[in-house]
Amino acid sequence: MLSDELKTQIQRAYRASLDAKSHKPRSGQRQMIGAIARTLGNIKQDSEGVRLGERHVAVIEAGTGTGKTLSYCLAAIPVAKARGLTLVISTATVALQEQILHKELPNLLEHTELTFKYTLAKGRGRYLCLNNLEGFLSSEEHAMEDMFAGLFEQHLQSDDVNTVLYQEMDTALSKGDWDGDKDNWTGVIRDQDWRRLTTDHQQCTNRNCANYSACPFFKARAEIEVADVIVANHDLVLADLSLGGGAILTPPKETIYVFDEGHHLPDKAIGHFRHEVRLQQSITWLRQLEKNLVNLKQSLTDDVSLTGQLLLKIPQQIQSIVNFIQYAQQGLAPFIQGLGLDKDNNQHRFEFGVIPDELRQLAYSLQTAYQKLFKSIESIQDECKKTKQNEGMGVTPEIAETWQPILGVILGRLEQSIGLWQLYCAVDDQAYPPNARWLVLSGQGMEQDIELGGSPILAANTLRQQLWDKCYGAVVTSATLTALNQFNRFNMRSGVPRDSEYLRVLSPFDFQKNGRLVVPNMEHEPNRVEQHTAEIIGYLNEHVNTQKGSLVLFSSRRQMEEVAQSLAAGLQDILLMQGEQSKRVILDSHKARIDEGKGSLLLGLASFAEGVDLPGDYLTCVYIAKIPFAVPDDPVEATLAEWIQKRGGNPFMEITIPDASLRLVQATGRLLRSEQDRGEIHILDKRLLTKRYGSQLINSLPPYQYL
Repeated sequence: MLSDELKTQIQRAYRASLDAKSHKPRSGQRQMIGAIARTLGNIKQDSEGVRLGERHVAVIEAGTGTGKTLSYCLAAIPVAKARGLTLVISTATVALQEQILHKELPNLLEHTELTFKYTLAKGRGRYLCLNNLEGFLSSEEHAMEDMFAGLFEQHLQSDDVNTVLYQEMDTALSKGDWDGDKDNWTGVIRDQDWRRLTTDHQQCTNRNCANYSACPFFKARAEIEVADVIVANHDLVLADLSLGGGAILTPPKETIYVFDEGHHLPDKAIGHFRHEVRLQQSITWLRQLEKNLVNLKQSLTDDVSLTGQLLLKIPQQIQSIVNFIQYAQQGLAPFIQGLGLDKDNNQHRFEFGVIPDELRQLAYSLQTAYQKLFKSIESIQDECKKTKQNEGMGVTPEIAETWQPILGVILGRLEQSIGLWQLYCAVDDQAYPPNARWLVLSGQGMEQDIELGGSPILAANTLRQQLWDKCYGAVVTSATLTALNQFNRFNMRSGVPRDSEYLRVLSPFDFQKNGRLVVPNMEHEPNRVEQHTAEIIGYLNEHVNTQKGSLVLFSSRRQMEEVAQSLAAGLQDILLMQGEQSKRVILDSHKARIDEGKGSLLLGLASFAEGVDLPGDYLTCVYIAKIPFAVPDDPVEATLAEWIQKRGGNPFMEITIPDASLRLVQATGRLLRSEQDRGEIHILDKRLLTKRYGSQLINSLPPYQYL
């Protein structure tokens, strides 16, 4: 039970926070605080500290303007501290991370009696690797990099290394003007320049690295170990869980998780277990690997060392893999020919994820062969790690330091292949959803290759095993967790425990008064693309106010570009289209125009339908070209639909409509971002008026004034 002391602490902190901002209590905010505190406070443990029961997760949809960040911080921080646990707040976007770090948490420390330490957790990819920086400032390392051309996805040309930037970074580090965090670098860094300076868990030598004590990543990691609150993102949390939990963040059983923007979590989880491998490309890479490993053999000081013995086996292991891949190519060739695939129709999805027995058997052989090669490379890497403590294993410290990160890259590539072949050789349990498996024909002529892909169709089982079953407690919240006013969609995809606490907190906004929903009776449905596009052009020319801020959302880039080219001259003058510049630059340009008293018309795709915050005069009208149904050719979603139909369900009503409902709520949510905002939403899709599901979609939207 939640103790009286904790209740009082939370209540006092809430009052102090409101007083500091001169705000009045919000009903929805109080409901949310109560639900989270009740859920986390009622968690019970046995004598050995093991959590009892499955009432440890709260799933809360909190409408825009609820103040959900303050709510979960006020409720979860005191409980976590009282129980000796760490609170991990995970988001899907950098913008929300920055809001929590630079606004919400500092305000709580300043205006309430709560005391806690907090920090930001990022993956290694956000931090500079000092070894890599030194390597690019050393001519010897350039020669080493050339030696391994072909093993890396982004091989560097000698004239493409941004030495000036790297020297500036080295100087800033030595003066203490920079901490090695990409986000704290004041200048502009191209992605290709930064990628060369980072590392991952396979390449990193940890304590064996000569730069360990000065490493930016491990310095940041030290802050995590003493923090009460850790702000992270979904990808980092999932990466930690995939490593067993506790590898990057705190162990799940010692952690309370808050997943803000939680509707992204299931899709993010699926992405972590999706694998794609090209067959001919794999052969080319393996041959290159074999050649490069000869260089290591020549560098050994003792041919009878364990490393030397392993290197003798590797050519045979590689040849075994190549043979199996070639068997797969030969077997798939007539199969692909029978499918009639070409450059315009280049994908085949295996029904219910079922592949031919011959391919499944080859997949088992490939998985086994790749595992053997992986273990050999891993053993060599282990020998490199031991070199500092135990000389005389055939590898000098200099060679070990050079080779260990290279071996890490190789192991990471092998892991991807192993993941794919494990998916392909597995026999799916009929009691669970199948895995999606597909084939893509890429390239033409001599460059033609066969790509095999595989993925779970739901993340529910994975999240249940790695997250919900292991964590002490969790909160999942978002403005869009329900679809068609129910949690069914999220439950199916996330696997949250059935006994979880569910709550819908309505937005305090007066949608009826401040927002008008317009659904014009268009002449053509969106499937008549040419006619529908012409109607959109005419409608925008007639209705867009050239003195205001407007946003048009499309599901098709082609349609967006055609509309942009054909708008009237007056709209062309104020037009800003996604893709012409970065998203941030476009939004900044839009705001600047409005600040100058001018009009601005934004045209965007799905990424502009979520996470875009344009309050007040920055946005007074949103136009949605059509109901945002999912792209029908995604093999994962298609296999999910197939599985639901096999079980007697209706995929259109159970997947397509709920998914469209959620996206439509997100898209319309761009309009009202504060209680003072006013404006209109126009949805240019007559199916909302003529189809049976149209009323369901409209009823799932906030209660706008409907015209």
